[in-house]
Amino acid sequence: MPSTNGVSNGASNGSNGAAAHRRPLPTGIYAPTMTFFDPETEELDIPIIKKHAERLARAGLAGLVTMGSNGEAVHCTREEKLAVTKATREALDEAGFESVPIILGATEGSVKGTIELSKLAKDAGADYTLVLPPSYYKAQMDEDAIYNYFISLADGSPLPIILYNYPGAVAGVDMDSDFLIKLAQHPNIIGTKFTCGSTGKLTRVALATDAKTPFQEGSGYMAFGGIADFTLQTLVSGGSGIIAGGANVMPKACVRVWNLYASGKKDEAQALQKKLSKGDWVLTKAAIAGTKSAIQSYYGYGGYPRQPLKRLSDEQTAAIKKGVSEIMEIELSL
Repeated sequence: MPSTNGVSNGASNGSNGAAAHRRPLPTGIYAPTMTFFDPETEELDIPIIKKHAERLARAGLAGLVTMGSNGEAVHCTREEKLAVTKATREALDEAGFESVPIILGATEGSVKGTIELSKLAKDAGADYTLVLPPSYYKAQMDEDAIYNYFISLADGSPLPIILYNYPGAVAGVDMDSDFLIKLAQHPNIIGTKFTCGSTGKLTRVALATDAKTPFQEGSGYMAFGGIADFTLQTLVSGGSGIIAGGANVMPKACVRVWNLYASGKKDEAQALQKKLSKGDWVLTKAAIAGTKSAIQSYYGYGGYPRQPLKRLSDEQTAAIKKGVSEIMEIELSL
C-alpha cells in the first residue's frame, strides 16, 4: 500500500509478479553472515556455512544477508556467491526456518552484471538484494549517474533492492537523505542499510518513507541500522531493524536489546545496549578476521578470511576473546 508520504511499498509491488510468494522482511535483527573457508585450500566450507546459518536462525534473527561486506563478497566468484546463498537457504529450510528471508549482496560493477546476478540469486533462494552505489569510476559517478544506476537495476531486477549506504566501501560515496528518499519512490526499492552510522539520516528517511517499525506496519519500507552498537538508537529513530556484523557473534544479545525496547522495557534495553556497544567495538576494530576469531573462540568454528586479509596472531586472538568476554557471558546465558 502507499505510504502517507507518497512513497510506495516495493515489497507489495515486486517485479515479475513474485511478491505474493516472497518471504516478507520482519522487523528485528539481521546478520550479514560470514563466509567460511577451508583453512588450507581457502575453498568454501559449505557444512560450516550451513551450521552457522542454522545457529543464527535458532538465536532468533529475523533474517540473514549472504555475501555482504562481512561475507567477503569481493573475495568470491559469482558462482561462489550463489553456492553460499543456496546452502544458506537449504540450511534454513532443513532446520524448519522456511520463513526466514535471505538478502543477497548483489553488487557488481555494471547494471547488466548486477541484474544478471539478481536473476540467478532468485533461483538460489534469495528474496531481496543489497546493493552498493557504483564507485570504481568515482570521478564519473555524479548524482545522476548513481540515480540512473539504481533505477535501471530496480526496473530490471526480479528481486526488490535494499540500498547499501557504506561510504567506507565505495571510495567515500555517501548518499544523503534527500537522494535516498527520491530513490525510495521506485516500487522495487524497498529499504536502505545505513552503515554510514548516521542516525539523523536514518530518521529522515524512515519518516519520509513511513518505514516499518516494531510499533507500526507503515509502508513496509525498511530502514536498517548497519552496526550493532546503535541498535537502540535505530529503534528510537524510527528504524526497522539492524543488519550488523556483531550479530554473527552475539545474536541473542542483539535480539534481546531490540525486544526489550520494543516491549517497553527501555531502561533494561539501554543498560544492555551499553554492554553490546562495548563488545561490538572490539569486533568492529578487528574487522572480518577478528569476528571469525571470536566465533572460533566461543563456538569452535570460524577459521580465517581469504587472502589478502591477514590472519591474526595468537596474542590478537586472545585479546579479542577477552575484549568481548563481558557481552559473551550474557550471550551464552540467554
